[in-house]
Amino acid sequence: MLPQNLVIELARELYHARKTRTQVRHFSRRHPGMTIDDGYAVQRAWVALELADGRTIKGRKIGLTSRAMQQASQITEPDYAPLIDSMFIESGQDIRADRFIAPRVEVELAFILARPLRGPGITLFDVLDASAWVTPAVEIIDARIEQFDRDTHAPRKVYDTIADFAANAGVVLGGRPVRPLDVDLRWIGALLYKNGVVEESGLAAAVLNHPATGVAWLANKIARHDESLNANDVILSGSFTSPIPARASDTFHVDYGPLGAIGLHFV
Repeated sequence: MLPQNLVIELARELYHARKTRTQVRHFSRRHPGMTIDDGYAVQRAWVALELADGRTIKGRKIGLTSRAMQQASQITEPDYAPLIDSMFIESGQDIRADRFIAPRVEVELAFILARPLRGPGITLFDVLDASAWVTPAVEIIDARIEQFDRDTHAPRKVYDTIADFAANAGVVLGGRPVRPLDVDLRWIGALLYKNGVVEESGLAAAVLNHPATGVAWLANKIARHDESLNANDVILSGSFTSPIPARASDTFHVDYGPLGAIGLHFV
């Protein structure tokens, strides 16, 4: 484990990287002994800095939910991070591209909890029972830590991504919310248009075979830290498309069929 003073130092680097929109170099390259637990320790220290600024936690995100992404990251389970209130963006409003460093757009479903979920032992059925709504969502991911090292071009490791809020930077909720048992969530599909062209498509079943599975995994995972998912939390269950880069002047339209659509315009 990294010493606590170093954990706090790295968290401050990320805190300032977000504010100044300046990327930092891979923590895993500078500290080769870094572990997944170290990544989460840095993440928690960064959260503490945001909370000290008056920010609040409105939910959680789950990442690396596809088998292909897990294999690419050399891990065997998803990762997670908190959703801070300042990350939430109204559907349809202009989004300043310069509030991010290297924004990319992903397609997800979000669970809105009516009741808390505290592990261990939480199942998919518990998640469906505890959720008030499931709604279309778009996640905007970013890289406060370089995706590829500026000199070696080596990709960052999962420890870096975990420390970096699991890449989360923005959340847009929209479309038509549904009760979790009113539709078969596995078969909710989406088309992601960028500037009028379909760039990606996918089915929610790509998220661990059922998007509620990831929410159950998360409730059980954070229980070891004596944490739980709370009533009214927004839980991003994992992307079922590849991320698409966004720049100023780009317009995105995500069509969820009968669940409506979400629009984003970067300026």
